Amino acid sequence: MIHDLVAATYISDYKIELTFDDGKRGIVDFIKYTKRGGVFKHWKDLNLFCDFRVDKELGTIVWRENIDIAPETLYAEATGTPLPEWMANETAPEAVRG
Repeated sequence: MIHDLVAATYISDYKIELTFDDGKRGIVDFIKYTKRGGVFKHWKDLNLFCDFRVDKELGTIVWRENIDIAPETLYAEATGTPLPEWMANETAPEAVRG
C-alpha cells in the first residue's frame, strides 16, 4: 500500500519530519541528495531546500525546480520499513523523481 505524505515540518539542517496518512511519522535527513548533483544541486543553498511544500495531489513533498521524491521512498526512510517489493527490485537504491 502506498501512503501519502500529509505534513512536513522543517527540523534543522537537511532534516524534515514527515507525517503520513496512516499517522506514522519520522525524520528524514536529505543531506545525501545534495551529493547527487542534477536537480539536487539547488539544495546546496539551504534556503532553497527549506522552500518546500506538501503536494496533496502527489502525496509527497515538493520543491522548486520540479524536485520531488517518491512517497514510497520517503515512507520507508521515515518509518524504517522496507521499500515495496516492486521498488526494491529496481537498480537504483531509491526511487527519486525530479
